[in-house]
Amino acid sequence: MKRWIPTREQLRRSKWLRPVAHHLDNERLWRTDRGSVARAVAIGVFVGFMLPVAQFLFAIAVAIALRGHVAIAAAATLITNPFTFPPIYWAAYKIGRFLLGEPDDEAAALRVESETAALLEQQGFIEGLWTAAQSAGAPLLVGLASLAVIGAATGFTLVWLLWRPRPEHRPDEDERPPEQ
Repeated sequence: MKRWIPTREQLRRSKWLRPVAHHLDNERLWRTDRGSVARAVAIGVFVGFMLPVAQFLFAIAVAIALRGHVAIAAAATLITNPFTFPPIYWAAYKIGRFLLGEPDDEAAALRVESETAALLEQQGFIEGLWTAAQSAGAPLLVGLASLAVIGAATGFTLVWLLWRPRPEHRPDEDERPPEQ
């Protein structure tokens, strides 16, 4: 997990984070205690679901404002990535349709699928997915907001409940190296 979490120096050197880089010296933003990690996971998951681009930057800015661990907030945005993006957006669309009370008919699903395939061929993968997501409109937005809130609450709760502080290791007299 540590290999995916950026270091303080990597974040400080980022040209995109220059406006908030001076905040990264605050030690509270790097402390790995239960509260800051739980907030960071909630922030990262929420931003990861809600924003299709620049998730990393927004997660860090919100983590600074809410005193969460900035690197963990940035890493938690990876809940959405090129592999998880299509199924998450499909599920969000379905959830949004359900919450808005729209009928889930097979003809509409096939039409959306064929339109998306045509867009992917015409515009390329990323542009086609973006256009398809925009055309999904309100159901997608409602579904993503629902997933973001539920995911953030679940992430926060899991970290809060599963976090077990490590006892400080104090070497016994027998374990101490001999003094010279």
